[in-house]
Amino acid sequence: MAKKDYEERTEKLLEPIAKDSGVSIYDVEYVKEGEDYYLRAYIDKEGGVTIDDCETVSRALSDALDKEDYISDAYILEVSSPGLGRTLKKERHFLNSIGQEVEIKTYKPIDGTKEFTGVLKGYEDKKAIVSTDKGDMEFSMDMIANARLTVDF
Repeated sequence: MAKKDYEERTEKLLEPIAKDSGVSIYDVEYVKEGEDYYLRAYIDKEGGVTIDDCETVSRALSDALDKEDYISDAYILEVSSPGLGRTLKKERHFLNSIGQEVEIKTYKPIDGTKEFTGVLKGYEDKKAIVSTDKGDMEFSMDMIANARLTVDF
C-alpha cells in the first residue's frame, strides 16, 4: 500500500473518532524520518485543542489502527494540533485561511524570488490569490513548494 493510501484510510478511520471527540481533522500524514516511520494526525477545534483532546483521539485511533492492521511497517503514532504556523496543503486549508497572512514558497523564482508574504484573499480553481507588497498575485498549487500561516510574536 502506498503512503497516500495509508493517509486516506487513516483519515476515514479517524472521522468518527474526531466527531465523537468534538474535534475536526486538519490533516493526516505518513512520513519516514531517518529510520522511523511516523503516522501523524493533526486535529483542530474552535479555541484550540488540548492535551486531553490529543490523548483521547490518540487512544481511540491507536485501537482502531490495531484492529484494522493495514500498515505493515512499524510506525510511531502522533496526534497533535497543526499549530499556529500551520501548513496549508489542501483546498479546505486555504479556504479556511482566507483573510489571514500567509507565507508562500515557490519551486521556481518569480521576478527573482521564491518567497512571498501577504494576506490570502481567495482560493479558486486550485489557485491561491495573495495580496503582497507587489500587488495581488496568483499561485497555482503546482507552483507552491510550501504554504503556511505566518506567526507573529
